[in-house]
Amino acid sequence: MAQAGDYRILHEADLRDYLAGIPDLKALLGGEPAAWSITEVGDGNLNLVFIVKGARGGVAVKQALPYVRLVGESWPLPLSRAHYEYLALSKQAQLAPGLVPALLHHNETLALTVMELLEPHIIMRRGLVAAAHYPRFVDDITTFMARTLFFTSDLALTAAEKKEAIAAFAGNHALCKITEDLIFTDPYRIAEQNRWTAPYLDGLAAALRDDMELHVAISRLKLKFMASPEALLHGDLHTGSIMVTVSETRVIDPEFAFYGPMGFDVGAVLANLLMAYFASAGHESVPGERRAFEAWVLETVEQVWGGFTGKFLDLWRSQASGDAYPASLFAGERGAMRLEAERQAYMQRLFTDTVGFAAAKTIRRIFGLAHNIDFELIEDPKRRAVSEARAVRLARGLMVEAAAFRTIADVTGAARKLRDWMPELSG
Repeated sequence: MAQAGDYRILHEADLRDYLAGIPDLKALLGGEPAAWSITEVGDGNLNLVFIVKGARGGVAVKQALPYVRLVGESWPLPLSRAHYEYLALSKQAQLAPGLVPALLHHNETLALTVMELLEPHIIMRRGLVAAAHYPRFVDDITTFMARTLFFTSDLALTAAEKKEAIAAFAGNHALCKITEDLIFTDPYRIAEQNRWTAPYLDGLAAALRDDMELHVAISRLKLKFMASPEALLHGDLHTGSIMVTVSETRVIDPEFAFYGPMGFDVGAVLANLLMAYFASAGHESVPGERRAFEAWVLETVEQVWGGFTGKFLDLWRSQASGDAYPASLFAGERGAMRLEAERQAYMQRLFTDTVGFAAAKTIRRIFGLAHNIDFELIEDPKRRAVSEARAVRLARGLMVEAAAFRTIADVTGAARKLRDWMPELSG
């Protein structure tokens, strides 16, 4: 893995020289290196991201920084995360071909990866802010999740294979620690880096810090996150890590990859769709003008869970080769019926995990360090706070009153009822 002493940050001139020295990349870009355009476009929290274009083609270049970009050098971060991202992208490309960017080059020492340039794809979150519809998204994201989660689980792997796979990602604990703090702990206590739409959400922030039922619920989720290595997770599967067109979907940025509970990935997707739904009213210039978009978002939420469930179960029925649920214990018609009932119970438990993690992801984006542009681009802070308070009300219910949400329709129904609810705000 990358050693700090051998590492250097590549600025434009360094990157140009580096790429020019790799024959395959130089040929792909074409023309004279001096004429290549290099633009730093990273808008995430951690890394440098460059788009490089030549006479013949283009590439995307991602380099990890030795600290959290959002905060600066006061928050150091290991370069090894680029290694785990490369491993995850390689595995995802094998299991879900065509749904991640093609890998073109990786330099362990520089913590640098060169990938296919995705054009005219845009970050999905920006499209949702603009009320865009993506007809391919449901099929693509459910295929990605079902295949990457199933084929890295005990349902598909032998116990030895699974343990070796867990070990391969076990060193990514610094990124896991970020999740453990920023998602499962900080929003529920006084933390220096927390922020919210003040003063309007001051009261709600204080209520979260005093809500013991919520503290128990989030702590149970944190324990599951830390102690349940069910499958290889993307680890940060939000709409800012998905690039789309109306006909294609690509999942990017799996640097948080590790073996954890499946519901964390699925819940992250649902949470970000639900936040897009609640933020939508704040982007209206005319009341009601985005109702059709909002209906599509809630339909998409239902289809994502339904599509994922169907595809995951199909894989379990047809391609189970792992050590879990050995076929010899479920022989004959009676055994087959009992195993199918167990599959349904398994998915119900996974659903409960999913909605809990969706709630956790929602609350952290409103009261923690890193926020979503879905809400942040609502210019009027009071309107923004209203949208955020609606999302938090749903999230608390999903966590504390989990028994009330048995189906995905229960979730979307509750969201729909909160669409026009007016919270009491501070200030």
